Amino acid sequence: MMSSYIYRNTKAISCFLILIIFSLASSSTSYAQAIPDIKSPSAVLIDAQSGTVLYEKNAHEKMEPASITKIMTLLVAFDAIASGKVNLDDKVPVSERAWKTGGSQVFLGPGEEQTLETLMKCITIASANDASVAVAEYIGGSVEGFVKMMNEKAKSLGMNNTHFSNPHGLPDPENYSTAYDIALMSRELVKYPKIFEWSTVWVDYLEHTDKKREPTMLANTNKLLGKYEGLDGLKTGYHAKAGYCFAGTAKRGNLRLISVVLNSPTSNDRFEDTKKLLDYGFGNFDSMRIAKKDEVLARLPVEKGMRDQVDIIASYDLDILIEKGKDVAIDTKLEIPDKLKAPLSAGQKVGRLIAEQNGKVLGEVDLIVSEGIEKAGLFYIFRKLIVNLFNY
Repeated sequence: MMSSYIYRNTKAISCFLILIIFSLASSSTSYAQAIPDIKSPSAVLIDAQSGTVLYEKNAHEKMEPASITKIMTLLVAFDAIASGKVNLDDKVPVSERAWKTGGSQVFLGPGEEQTLETLMKCITIASANDASVAVAEYIGGSVEGFVKMMNEKAKSLGMNNTHFSNPHGLPDPENYSTAYDIALMSRELVKYPKIFEWSTVWVDYLEHTDKKREPTMLANTNKLLGKYEGLDGLKTGYHAKAGYCFAGTAKRGNLRLISVVLNSPTSNDRFEDTKKLLDYGFGNFDSMRIAKKDEVLARLPVEKGMRDQVDIIASYDLDILIEKGKDVAIDTKLEIPDKLKAPLSAGQKVGRLIAEQNGKVLGEVDLIVSEGIEKAGLFYIFRKLIVNLFNY
């Protein structure tokens, strides 16, 4: 129980970390980027780790997001995979409704079957509307059922100015979102590393399973791939009312940024605005690694277990956003009990590591046990007592 956890700065279960970055005021201006002049009517830039907004322009204005809608389609699909509801190698049938969807497509035929992975790849690379409908029907039971899942997910993420009416983003006044809300769902999607296996592909081909048609070329519409350092996603969108849209993401070192621009006047403008936003982010901010996933941060005694001690590790990376050119002092402390009691399951949460600055929590990471430990039986305990007696 959390009430049983203690804070003791003088013991090993707590630590104090001071990290100072020295920089002269004159030198900080050498890399600082000015606030960007963005042509797009709506835009936002956030830190993917913390969700901190670094720049915004009409970020909460409702607009049609076009094919950026598919970020939520992919997110719901990844969630379904993570929960065990579906698998990437599942065979997904293509319905007549999917075949007739229109717009950008990979020309799936009615009755054709493709794996879920192939269809998600088509959505990511080629923005395939027909693949989006096929995935929606397979996971949601129907397009309508899947759209309900999309809206439920949006609500859970705090996307308060978003409503989805379809899984592909074709024109519909009831299918709307905002730059900020899109950044929120993009932040969730990039937590699935698999997405980058597809979003970084320039060109690929879809082999149709009916073998009656030539393979369909999958061409990525993200024109910044290979042209902007660290950029590895995420999704473009366009139709006449939505204008040119782009949700982009790039990573340098431990810092991943997410940018969103909506309703840009031209395709080139959306990419130029994206570069300006990312330049501003990388020029003015950095990321400090506080804890690395699986890093051993403590070792605790285990009562009545088949082992006497267990390592306590970070469940994921903890990176803290910092502003370049400013001194940074971060206090980190472990919030864990004095001891644990068997049985323990591998990955079981036993505490937290908290990073603070001047009393303000900047971030935290769950601490887990590195391995499972079974409860010791009477015979094991008796034998251990005998061994300890003779060793004494």
